[in-house]
Amino acid sequence: MAEFNIDGRMKVKTLKSKFKEAFGASLRVYMNVSSKGRMADEEATLASIRAEGAKGGELAVKGNMKVGNFENKIAEMYGIGVQVANADDSKLADNEATLIQAGK
Repeated sequence: MAEFNIDGRMKVKTLKSKFKEAFGASLRVYMNVSSKGRMADEEATLASIRAEGAKGGELAVKGNMKVGNFENKIAEMYGIGVQVANADDSKLADNEATLIQAGK
């Protein structure tokens, strides 16, 4: 099963590429939890863009995790918004789909 770990030292571009490699889906990373407005800098680490009060830490991401649960967990841990999109990044994935299904 496809999986990888996320921690605060990881750069945004690394998170996006590992996500794509593991699940085939695209990942959009935003500077705030609402997932609107400014996209996160590709060179920034997750810790450097983490919202004040967000706990950070390490997260194991598995392919059978639902899209909505993954997006909520990232918001809770890092205080940033992410949106899972299909492989060519043309539309957002269904929140009830698994991360593996989102990339197909």
